[in-house]
Amino acid sequence: MTAKLPRTARLLACGGALILSCTATTATAEPADNAAMLELADRSRCLTCHDVSETLRGPAWRDVAKRYRGRTDVEEMLVKKVYEGGSGAWGDDYMSANKRAGLDNIRTLVRWILTLP
Repeated sequence: MTAKLPRTARLLACGGALILSCTATTATAEPADNAAMLELADRSRCLTCHDVSETLRGPAWRDVAKRYRGRTDVEEMLVKKVYEGGSGAWGDDYMSANKRAGLDNIRTLVRWILTLP
């Protein structure tokens, strides 16, 4: 049996791995500051249900990036899904609306998530 790291340690480890792995990705925009994106996600309460690499209540963000990679029509759809909530894309669990985060912050996070390797 393997011991699970506390959530904070997992996030710090993911952040370090992201910094290394995102420098190797070819994105059209400047690579996001991963630590700042994780902080924004934490403040927006996204990390209650999501993780970069591990499926929690919601899908791992790397899985989201993999599913939608290369699709130019997906950004606004995902922004709307986060803002308004919904279900069905990743199973039967419902994603609560996250209007308190604001559309600009949600758009920033969605763009970052879509660049994950």
